[in-house]
Amino acid sequence: MLALLLALAALLLQSQPTERWDWQPALAWQQPWRWWSAAAVHWSAHHLQMNLAGAVLLAWLGWRAALGWRASAAWALAWPVTQLGLLLQPALAHYGGLSGVLHAGLAVLAVQLLRRPGRERWLGGLIAGGLLLKIATEQPWAGPLRQVPGWDFALAPAAHLSGALAGLLCGLLLTRRDTARPA
Repeated sequence: MLALLLALAALLLQSQPTERWDWQPALAWQQPWRWWSAAAVHWSAHHLQMNLAGAVLLAWLGWRAALGWRASAAWALAWPVTQLGLLLQPALAHYGGLSGVLHAGLAVLAVQLLRRPGRERWLGGLIAGGLLLKIATEQPWAGPLRQVPGWDFALAPAAHLSGALAGLLCGLLLTRRDTARPA
């Protein structure tokens, strides 16, 4: 349901002026709604499509893994914490998009699966490893934005790192070991 909420928010804000809703570190404390609304802002139709596809995939993975309300609560808490982490990258004057929050959801999923037995633990390890590899190759320490050939928007690797860390922290705090579903 949270993935659906994120997708709907992104679709609703697509026709709105981005400067009113995007993440701007200079306005973080005066306009705290940006901690949530920034995830719904997208710089182009391609940017929106990429993130909606990610939301659909994450929703499907969460459904298949039978994640419970604790995982949803962890992901919901990680949503504003993801934006808050962007304060560590002050050169990123504007940010918008679901990708940071999607990275948070993926980290929550990995934490949940790593706490389960058998093949689900292996899958959680693969997801966590893939997430770490992706973030490392994006080099979030090397600057605020990355241009990707063929894309009409720039990536903000710090948002991906911030989201993954927020999801990891919230996932560890709010999920429990005894959440394994029967085989």
